[in-house]
Amino acid sequence: MVVPMSGGIGTKNESSLHRALKFQYAGETGSTEYAVGEYVCDGITPGGDYIEIQTGSFGPLKQKIPVLAAWGPVRIIHPIFSAKYIETFDEAGNLLRRRKSGRKGTAWDLFKALLYAPELPLVPNVSVELVMVDVAEKRITDGRGSWRRQGTSIVDREILARHETVLLRRLKDYLLFVPFTAREAFTVRDLAGRADIDENTARKCLYVLARLGLVRRTGKTGRWLTYQKGGPLPAP
Repeated sequence: MVVPMSGGIGTKNESSLHRALKFQYAGETGSTEYAVGEYVCDGITPGGDYIEIQTGSFGPLKQKIPVLAAWGPVRIIHPIFSAKYIETFDEAGNLLRRRKSGRKGTAWDLFKALLYAPELPLVPNVSVELVMVDVAEKRITDGRGSWRRQGTSIVDREILARHETVLLRRLKDYLLFVPFTAREAFTVRDLAGRADIDENTARKCLYVLARLGLVRRTGKTGRWLTYQKGGPLPAP
C-alpha cells in the first residue's frame, strides 16, 4: 500500500538542503513523505518516481531501495557540493566567520557514496541523479563537534545555488566513468591521470564498476592491477 503522509515522518533531523531538494523534486503536484510498504520515502514526483534524497553513503539504503523499487521506479538524488561555504556561529547565533572550502566536488564523488552499496544500480527500476549544488554549511562553536573541526558542530546545510545534473538511468550510463576504449588495459593510476582525480577516488570507482560487471581485472603490470571494460569478475 502506498500512503501519503502528512505528519513529517522522518523529518526530525532533516537539513535545509534535504528538505529543499525533496520539495523541488516533488513539485507542486507531487507529494512528500510517502509510506511505501514498510518504509517511508522522501517523496514522489509528478511522473510517479519515488524519490530518496541521500547526501551521504548509500549503505543505509541497501535494504530500503529494493523494497521501494518493487512498487515502482525509484530515483536516488545525490547532491554533490560544487562549492561549500562554511559559516561559523557562536551559541547565541552570531556569525563569527565565513570562508569557502578549498575542495570542489565532482561527479566522481558518487563512488564514495556507492562504496558500501555497490550493487544498488543493478536493482531494476532504480536510477541515480547527481545534483551539483553550492551550499552553506552552518556550524556552531559548542565544543561538542569533531576535533577536526576544532569542536564546532554542523547544524545545517542550505542550498545557495543549483547547477547541472547527471542522470544515471541505465547500467551502461556508468561507462561515462570509464574513459578508455574496450581494448585498452588500464590501472588505477591511469584512470586517475586521465580523469584528473586522485588515486583513492579512482580505486573506489573501479571497485564499484567491477561489482557492477562493467570492468574486469585482466592481470598486473608491476604492482598495479590492470582492468578493461566489460566481463565478469575474476575468480577469487
